[in-house]
Amino acid sequence: MLGRRKDTLPKDVRDALGLGRREQAIAWARDDTTEAYVVATTFRIVAVRGDGTVTTDRPWHLVDAGHWDADTWTLTASWVDGARAAQWTFKEGENRMPETFRERVQATVVAVEPLALPGPRRAGRVVLRKDLAAQEVFVQEVLGRGTPADDPEVRARVAQLREFLQEQAGL
Repeated sequence: MLGRRKDTLPKDVRDALGLGRREQAIAWARDDTTEAYVVATTFRIVAVRGDGTVTTDRPWHLVDAGHWDADTWTLTASWVDGARAAQWTFKEGENRMPETFRERVQATVVAVEPLALPGPRRAGRVVLRKDLAAQEVFVQEVLGRGTPADDPEVRARVAQLREFLQEQAGL
């Protein structure tokens, strides 16, 4: 897919990606704010400054959600582990990052079960996901902000959903 683009990644940026076997850069765009190149690879989302400094390097299965603001051309990524969200703003024009971002994240999601417990601060989900690089399927829990992980009712429901998803996937 690289050959279809008019522009190419600078050598320092491409070298900093450290592409693994079977891994390719699929889409990229330059962040207007930091001037970093945001690169969607087969297995990861990576942000690299022009000097080769990597500022973000996360596998797709660690992306919790993404939001594309078409008015500001801003892509926001939130992470399963609760780390601070990443945000990149691009110039208008040919940019496949929003579509590629969505497709790569969706490729990791096998099944989702909502936590569905009563109460305003008891949100979350249990997700069967796939590590695209290792081709391994695993169960991931994503609790909503304020949902107490140590709450016995939350723990019991998470365990129930985890067992259900593992059974469905034959794990």
